[in-house]
Amino acid sequence: MFEADSWNGLWIIAIIVFVLIEAVTAQLVSIWFIVGSVAALAASFFGVPFYLQLIIFVVVSAVALAVTRPIIRKYIKPRKERTNADRVIGQVGVVTEKIDNIGATGQVKVDGKEWTARSENDEPVEEGKQVVIKRIDGVKLIVAEK
Repeated sequence: MFEADSWNGLWIIAIIVFVLIEAVTAQLVSIWFIVGSVAALAASFFGVPFYLQLIIFVVVSAVALAVTRPIIRKYIKPRKERTNADRVIGQVGVVTEKIDNIGATGQVKVDGKEWTARSENDEPVEEGKQVVIKRIDGVKLIVAEK
């Protein structure tokens, strides 16, 4: 069989491969395997048999994943910023400029603010009519005549 020293190269290659994978991905996907490979490489330097190096790699990688993944996900996970804009959903507004989806025109005043608006059913809504805000699509209110 091989001497323990002959496995050093394998772990060095594994470290390089995992570092490269980590470098080309946007999220942490292999950092735990880098830690496991370093631990297995250290074991290899001390003459530990390969099957134990492999066990060390798996155990250290798993422990690193279990310990750090929840913490890292907390900081990497994009947080959805809530705004007050969604509070207008369900409210009644007044059309201040005729809503015409085909002509891409229309404005509604609701909660003291002017919004660009589009009709939910593609039907034009005349100025002065009351509308109910159904949803927000980008920066436009989608409304239905009351």
